Amino acid sequence: MPDWLDHAVDYAMEWIAHQVRRQELPGCVMACHHRAFVVERAFGCADLSTGERLTPRHRFRVASHSKSFTAAAIIRLREQGRLRLDDAAGHHVDGLHPDAAQATIGQLLSHASGITRDGRDSGQWADRRPFLAADELKADLALPPVIEPNARFKYSNHAYGLAGMVVEAVAGEPFADFLRREIIAAAGLAETDPDAPVATGIPVARGHSAKVPLGRRMVVPGSNPTRALAPATGVVSTAHDLVRFFAQLDPTAPGSMLSRASRREMIRRQWREPHLSTERYYGLGIRSGTTEGWDWFGHGGAFQGFASRTVMLPEQALTLSIVVNATDGPAMLLIDGVIHILQTFARRGPPTPAVSDWNGRWWSIWQAHDLVPMGDRVLVGDPAKPLPFQDASELVVTSEDSGSIVLASGTGHHGECVRRTRGPRGDISTIWLAGNELVREADFVAEMTMRYGKSSS
Repeated sequence: MPDWLDHAVDYAMEWIAHQVRRQELPGCVMACHHRAFVVERAFGCADLSTGERLTPRHRFRVASHSKSFTAAAIIRLREQGRLRLDDAAGHHVDGLHPDAAQATIGQLLSHASGITRDGRDSGQWADRRPFLAADELKADLALPPVIEPNARFKYSNHAYGLAGMVVEAVAGEPFADFLRREIIAAAGLAETDPDAPVATGIPVARGHSAKVPLGRRMVVPGSNPTRALAPATGVVSTAHDLVRFFAQLDPTAPGSMLSRASRREMIRRQWREPHLSTERYYGLGIRSGTTEGWDWFGHGGAFQGFASRTVMLPEQALTLSIVVNATDGPAMLLIDGVIHILQTFARRGPPTPAVSDWNGRWWSIWQAHDLVPMGDRVLVGDPAKPLPFQDASELVVTSEDSGSIVLASGTGHHGECVRRTRGPRGDISTIWLAGNELVREADFVAEMTMRYGKSSS
């Protein structure tokens, strides 16, 4: 394990806790997997209406993560010699429009079939109608694709519903049964189901709406079955199981439910996602990209009341997953922030003994400041930022309780002094960054209450 990793993950957890609190998110779970070892932590509530505390064992709707599971199921059938990726979908499933029937299984998995994204009425995604039954999905698939196949990347939940029908036809059993045995159980996942509802007694997080425009979050049960669209969006899981699953898709992973060649085929970049400001690619049920030089693959998910994202970083042998039980949960931004934190620690290393106790969160009326020791310096992070160390000031410690700001922005306090003051028991009570006095949260709350309490709205 890299010597900086524990420090980085510890701070990442503190940063996420602040983000959850600051954005008034109901709850969030983060898990980090490194060579079979998983660190996980839950923040907030599983259900705002009851105040039930969220734990890492609560299940979440992880939505389009399901596509990675479905792609793995198709690949498993290919390994068994029961289908080929260039098979036409119509070879296995009847009742399709002739053009849809010509779409290959590989095109379904890579979103290159040209099939409609969600059909003529996508109200199931807004909780306005039940998810489609098989005959309803078939009725949509009897219509022609909306664009020609292999013309461009075009995301399609209906295509993955069709992929699930292919699994059923080839395996000769319900999609959920094949997925549960050949992928979920084979991967050793104990907290994952192909669809909701899950068995009685299992803790399940409830989804929540955004606060705008109602002024409060409404509970979204999230227990509705997704039926024929389960291959696209049905999976119920935990951050713990997601990092274990995606870690096994790394071609270098020592153990997996799929061969190394199959894993390479799944993560291989087949299509660039067009009309995006960032470079993103898609393989077979797998999204991929590069963040500040670190390659990753994984998937995200959005279900009414839930948001989630998982990434596997092959060179670092790290897998990260964040699940949030809110429609507006910024799972993608939170993952990007965690990668930023990991990269910063990786460049600078763990703290030396001289700076290791220069840490903690300190407050002023302007904001919270995080003192985060790395290497032989102390960074002043901003936990409110999406990237907490972006443009961070750097401190050098010159004695037990003093130092200097050796790097800061032009509008900051470059070259000025820092110092710590101690209380009667020798504990650190304040931090002075140049002329700015920072205090612990409890002292800041007391100060603000005393000064402004009578005028609060």
